[in-house]
Amino acid sequence: MVNPSRAVIAGNHEAREFPMSMANFETIKRIAMEWTGISLSNHKRNMIYGRLSRRLRALGLSDFSQYCSLLETAPASEKSEFINSITTNLTAFFREIHHFEHLASTVIPNLMRTNAASRKVRVWSAGCSTGEEPYSIAMVFKSFSALKGWDVKILATDLDSNVVAKGASAIYSVDRVEGVPDKYRQCFKRDKSTNNIHIKDSVRELIRFRQLNLLHEWPMRGAFDIIFCRNVVIYFDLPTQKKLFNRYADILTDKGHLFIGHSENLYKVTDRFASIGRTIYQKAY
Repeated sequence: MVNPSRAVIAGNHEAREFPMSMANFETIKRIAMEWTGISLSNHKRNMIYGRLSRRLRALGLSDFSQYCSLLETAPASEKSEFINSITTNLTAFFREIHHFEHLASTVIPNLMRTNAASRKVRVWSAGCSTGEEPYSIAMVFKSFSALKGWDVKILATDLDSNVVAKGASAIYSVDRVEGVPDKYRQCFKRDKSTNNIHIKDSVRELIRFRQLNLLHEWPMRGAFDIIFCRNVVIYFDLPTQKKLFNRYADILTDKGHLFIGHSENLYKVTDRFASIGRTIYQKAY
């Protein structure tokens, strides 16, 4: 039997469970920009409706006008739920494999020379999602036996507190590791009782997971040698992108490396980085 609340009615409009006016969506767009810097386009309206409808059910609300009124008071608990709902988390181990190949073939060998005195390396995975990216980075570093005894630390941050917690757990389903290159499979161990895959402690110990809004003040002060910020800025408008990449340049070491997503580029965004490969950049000044 068809649920009348979800039936298609004349004019190809859906009789939705929760009424959401264009004014409601404009309010959600404004709040999303203020809280996260994410710029929601109108074609994202259906996606946002689907994600936030779960919040209305959980809160026992009847329409989006009530939810928007709640958001305007900005209770801390719902602010977190809202942010977690609207953020998109798509990731995989060794996604965009050429980045990790360049890291292994060029960046790490260069750092072993330039940082030989301090024997220290700092990496930031900004927008780490559920952790596959920082763990992939850590696996590459662990593959260099000559780095034994070095102080290598990877900061993994994301706006969504739920995915940060998932990453910190270091537990994944078997299908998530199917595409991992053979040379890195020794970094995993199978839990026979659950059939899940765990990241080994020797890899986990390199990473610190933290929730962080990229548009707020950054608590870290030390310089980074490498920043991964992939498929994150596509959700920001151009002024926000310019500000963010300028801040990245400020916190990178001289000649530090920046890796961005396959659908992103820095053309007309910033001149503080020089392109040295496909979506791979080096700090210019």
